[in-house]
Amino acid sequence: MTPSDRKPEEPVERGGPLRHQHSEELKASLPSGNSTSNLNAGAQVPASRVDRLLLQRLRKSQSTTVLYGEPAELAERLREDATAGGLYPPVDGIGDQRLIVVANRLPVSAYKDSDGGWQLQISAGGLVSALMGVENINSKWIGWPGVYIESGPERDALTRAMEDEGYAPVYMDENTCDLHYNGFCNSVLWQLFHYVPLNIDSKLSETRTLQFQWQAHQLANKQFADVILKHYRPGDIVWVQDYHLMLLPAILKEKHPRMKVGFFLHTPFPSSEIYRTLPVREELLRAVLKADLIGFHTYDYARHFVSACTRILGLEGTPAGVEDNGSVTRVAAFPIGIDPDRFTSALEAPEVRANVAQLLNRYAGRKVMLGVDRLDMIKGIPQKLLAFEKFLEENPDWRDKVLLVQIAVPSRTDVPEYQRLRSMVHEIVGRINGKYGTLTHVPIYHLDRQLSFHELVALYAITDVALVTSLRDGMNLVSYEYVACQRDNAGVLILSEFAGAAQSLGAGAILVNPWNINDLALAIEYALTMSDKERRERHRQNYMHVTIHTAQTWADTFISELNDTHVEAEIRTKNIPPALDFEAAVQAYNESKRRLLVLGYNATLTTAVEAPRQPKKHFDQIQAMTRVNSAAYSCLVSLSKDPNVDIVIFSGSEKERIEEVFHDLPVWLAAENGAFIREPGSSEWKVLFEISSGEWKDSVQLVFEYFCERTPRSFVEERGTSLVWNYKYADVEFGRIQARDLLQHLLTGPISNAPVDIIRGARSIEVRPVGVSKGSSMAKLLQYMSTVHSMANIDFAFVAGHFLGRDEDAFTLFEGEKVAPVKEESKSSPWQESSLYFGEENPNQFLDKIGNLSIRTSSSRNSGLGVSPATMSPRQSIETESLPLQLPPKHLFTCTVGRSFASQARYCLHGSNEIAFLLYHLCISSGIKPEGLSSPPPLTDTYHETYDI
Repeated sequence: MTPSDRKPEEPVERGGPLRHQHSEELKASLPSGNSTSNLNAGAQVPASRVDRLLLQRLRKSQSTTVLYGEPAELAERLREDATAGGLYPPVDGIGDQRLIVVANRLPVSAYKDSDGGWQLQISAGGLVSALMGVENINSKWIGWPGVYIESGPERDALTRAMEDEGYAPVYMDENTCDLHYNGFCNSVLWQLFHYVPLNIDSKLSETRTLQFQWQAHQLANKQFADVILKHYRPGDIVWVQDYHLMLLPAILKEKHPRMKVGFFLHTPFPSSEIYRTLPVREELLRAVLKADLIGFHTYDYARHFVSACTRILGLEGTPAGVEDNGSVTRVAAFPIGIDPDRFTSALEAPEVRANVAQLLNRYAGRKVMLGVDRLDMIKGIPQKLLAFEKFLEENPDWRDKVLLVQIAVPSRTDVPEYQRLRSMVHEIVGRINGKYGTLTHVPIYHLDRQLSFHELVALYAITDVALVTSLRDGMNLVSYEYVACQRDNAGVLILSEFAGAAQSLGAGAILVNPWNINDLALAIEYALTMSDKERRERHRQNYMHVTIHTAQTWADTFISELNDTHVEAEIRTKNIPPALDFEAAVQAYNESKRRLLVLGYNATLTTAVEAPRQPKKHFDQIQAMTRVNSAAYSCLVSLSKDPNVDIVIFSGSEKERIEEVFHDLPVWLAAENGAFIREPGSSEWKVLFEISSGEWKDSVQLVFEYFCERTPRSFVEERGTSLVWNYKYADVEFGRIQARDLLQHLLTGPISNAPVDIIRGARSIEVRPVGVSKGSSMAKLLQYMSTVHSMANIDFAFVAGHFLGRDEDAFTLFEGEKVAPVKEESKSSPWQESSLYFGEENPNQFLDKIGNLSIRTSSSRNSGLGVSPATMSPRQSIETESLPLQLPPKHLFTCTVGRSFASQARYCLHGSNEIAFLLYHLCISSGIKPEGLSSPPPLTDTYHETYDI
């Protein structure tokens, strides 16, 4: 038996081209009769998550009555949506939705009968009973059948037998299965997730073994994915179970981005300090984050997972889950339960009644304490026995009045550590029985075997005190089973605070630290002497929880939440621009006569500065590694030779950095958001517009330097017109806390009367002169360019950049919308516009609220705090008819780069490689061969998390 067989707390075992498929797969994933037009309309979608869940529950139960009453508005909305069509399937169509449950092991055992035919025997377990209780949905199981069979008639016969019962087997060869299951899963992941450190061996061969195990783990997940994709139909829900298959969500989403994928971990998830010791930590986290919903047994496990993603991957942790560049993976706690009816009905079985009577007669006159565990290091059996020994030592009157029945189911008997544990347990049991036993009585009854179901139920029923002393447990459903069988007896539950069940049954159980032997012994004494009134009140609370939060409720809640999460994702992404059609852009370029290319710098023309697995370097080292995409640069060199093409490199970086990169390139350069420009072929930088003298810089510099001292690995960038405090290499969580503190210092401190904007970037705070934005600066740059040569005949414009939201007026400018001037004042109240307060549910929302605030001088018409002109409505701004070209041009392509957010741009690109890919084909279409490029650059790119500010 392996760690994954350790039940009942782990119920699983016991029982490029992608973007073009977006619209088709979205339509296919919606129920019959729906389309993306329903999605975009959004009229039928409740704004509240609770409302959406209630509506879905109403549909699934085909009723307009819910537990807490009859909400008339929800019921009416249900009837309207059922007739008009919407994001949810109609009532009579819910049965068409299919659930694909993917577990490492199928919940059946296969064996041959006397005639040589394959027979299947279902395994009773938490997950099996949970999903069998989910109504109105069809399910299909996919997993390893538990037997090794070579390809041929025998395997085909077993496959047919399983598929007839709704199972799809995944066959693996014996070596792959051993390295994947016994190797990587049980020897690495299972131990680490239960806070057992990884083994340290002085032999290099052990390192190679880990590499082989990891490769087998990847192969096994790929084989599972192949079977899933073979059986998958659009609209299916795929529910992946446990740590064996953490790579599956990424593989499945790569093939079907709109697939509904949920993942549930049935073990604990360790703190980030423990998890980060895993050699393949990033690969597993990134793979599982591709799921739409990730579930854990307790809030602590979910919190640890979010913390690991934040600290190891540098992603944003929110109350809803983990955010990665606009894509949100929901993370939540879903405590599993049991099927209490199975146990309460078993109490009425004649066999159980007979066992109960026999046990009561045998143990008459003594209190019975019970422990049911697998013989495992994390179960705390030695601690339990030592505490019982101390209790007997300090309470001699109880020595012949109490007994402990310890069921220790053997597991992994071939592993030396487990063999030593077994010897230790036997030694302790023998010592206690020898010291405190008599000829007619021993205090401990120890069994090294597993009991039948009816024997276990009878033992639960007659027990006075149950001891669960796990040192680390995902959930531990033994406590649930005990409570369910104590309907009449009202026994006491002593529960380890390190078991997941402690967060569910803590109100009625006696919570203990199993490492504290003294307190555990006192808890035993307290449980044995507890009054009848207190016992029954504690049991009432536990029994209520067990009967309400059943396994069926757990499964139903997870599936409902997964459906709702998928709907929320569609709503959130409906305003994300579509991918750029490269062919259409190249064709429009060929049809035009005069072209304008406007390109951002950071994350648009630059590539990632460090590989994901590379240790973080000091800022100066990383800055030196920053480079322009070589393919894009070669294409720009070739295109700049075309007299009918104007190229503008527009960046928020300082002019020295832009000059260093593009000094010999005959293109227009605009640095520091257009404050400084350089003409093609010139080495002289000119000031595009007048800015404030910058008396505020000294005070801001002091504040920034103070926070650099408080925040390790943060730094200050001093530019000609602005100052930036950057904390992207600091600890993520600590950096955000410091950023909030810094903003408060700026708002209430030395620059409260200065004419500046405070701009929040991805992981930076910038202070710059009021009203400076890429849109307003771009308008002035176009006017200046028209003084050098005519711009009137431009009929093709391509504008691309990785811009902050406030700088996306650079996109709307070319649409012909009005843009705020640099100097215009605002009359609106900042508190109304920005909703600045500190009571947000998400602490990071404070940074979002403050992102575009401006601070005015006391002499302005509205003294105090104001709103940046760049955030004003275009109707309040200057006219754009004075610009030197027709807006919008005949052919306009505006693209946001590397951002998965709603944008003012028409299209989106993923990174600098796609920019290079487009520029290459623009060159080829013009008859120009880019130097050093014999073929188009690859489309794949690494996201560079640096906004062009």
